[in-house]
Amino acid sequence: MELLSPAGNITALKTALLYGADAVYLGYRGVKGCDYSASDSLSISGDGCNFSENKNSLLTSGDGCNFSENKNSLLTSGDGCNFSENKNSLLALGDEYNFAKNKTSYGFGMRAKATNFSYDELKIATDLAHSINKKIFLTLNIIPHNEEIKLLPAILEEAKNANIDALIVADLGVLSVCKKLAPEIEIHMSTQTGIANFETARYLHEMGASRVVLARELSLDEIYEIRAKTPKDLEIECFVHGAMCVSFSGRCLISAYMTNRDANRGECAQPCRWNYALMEEKRQGEYFPVTQDERGTYFFNSKDLCMLEHIDKLAKAGVDSLKIEGRAKSEYYVASTTTAYRNAIDCYTQGKNLPNWVKEEVYKISHRGYCTGFFFGNNQNNQVYETSSYIRDWEVVAIIEHSDGEFIYLEQRNRFYPNDELEILSPNAEPVTVQFPVIYNSKGEQIEVANIATAKLKIPCEMIFPQGGYVRKLKVRTMSAYTLAL
Repeated sequence: MELLSPAGNITALKTALLYGADAVYLGYRGVKGCDYSASDSLSISGDGCNFSENKNSLLTSGDGCNFSENKNSLLTSGDGCNFSENKNSLLALGDEYNFAKNKTSYGFGMRAKATNFSYDELKIATDLAHSINKKIFLTLNIIPHNEEIKLLPAILEEAKNANIDALIVADLGVLSVCKKLAPEIEIHMSTQTGIANFETARYLHEMGASRVVLARELSLDEIYEIRAKTPKDLEIECFVHGAMCVSFSGRCLISAYMTNRDANRGECAQPCRWNYALMEEKRQGEYFPVTQDERGTYFFNSKDLCMLEHIDKLAKAGVDSLKIEGRAKSEYYVASTTTAYRNAIDCYTQGKNLPNWVKEEVYKISHRGYCTGFFFGNNQNNQVYETSSYIRDWEVVAIIEHSDGEFIYLEQRNRFYPNDELEILSPNAEPVTVQFPVIYNSKGEQIEVANIATAKLKIPCEMIFPQGGYVRKLKVRTMSAYTLAL
């Protein structure tokens, strides 16, 4: 059973791999060396976009990006993998294809707000993943308009050059172009396709799809029947964790109607998370709350999906790949959810009970309350009517850069004090509770509070923690959210 984690940027990708993902799905943000401004045909730009001759030019800080020798180098601090400032990796395509004005016109993914990957980062991502026998899937799952479909050949060319393992698509026109121009790359049909029955799954397999990402509205019984009535070489993937769209398979029109931002082209403004009130036609300006409180009701607002404790049922239904939502979320979210589901899958395959710390892990990230979606039928408890706010009981206070048995070296994120009860989340390990009586700044001076974001700190500590660990703190000393949910 595959664990598929999200990555909205290069650091999130390295985090996903470090914390146990088998594969990572990501989005694209640019077309290297292609100019469509004059015609529909491809033309190569000048030397400013040529990265193929010198791979070392992709790296800006020595060994900071050397992944092949040491897994701990998967997560690196500093600027070794930061290409966001290198505008040469994008080619200005003229006003007709202005990236700043139309971010989805070149990315083809459903998360335009995510940083996403340039061509250089895409190549780094695949090289890194393949060096440790992992896979990279590229999202091309918007519903493209005419001006966007013209960009697809160039994107496919770069996907081939980057050795992408699979393309995630939703539109049949995109599927057709992919099969013509990149027949060697596997096709995964996105949940945006709305695959809710075995006939659709079978037909998409006949059209060349090797995997279907099923609609989120299906029950386990329905998934079981789809598995039984489709070819064995057709893989089945399901979302098992993360935010859920109020609309069927994410095909929402509310955002486009209210904000002119098309959710089907990656620009959802999430109006389902806004609060609403009722106004009677003849009483203009008088707003009545529909239910709940004086601010209105969040009747579009869904809970987050969590199937962490039901891996066995997903396996019995025939699911091959478990997918975590979250390409627009933080690296810490990726680390925490990947750790939880990696351990849940391993416990299932090894016949072990799921430890409580794994169950609690998903309550230590931002979430909106959890439910099991439609897996066990039409659950009426899938909505959050009172608020659209996240539950944030824990916060990351620092990230581990390295440790040597004498000191642990950190980069600060949020404020903490000596003797605070902290918890360290590390790759492939149960979180460890620690207290540090003494904190030193980068000058070696003892400090009474760590309150400068990104400050370099060192703390006496005999325990060894790998690079890429997260130091976190419970913001309010209350009974754990997991305990309250029981």
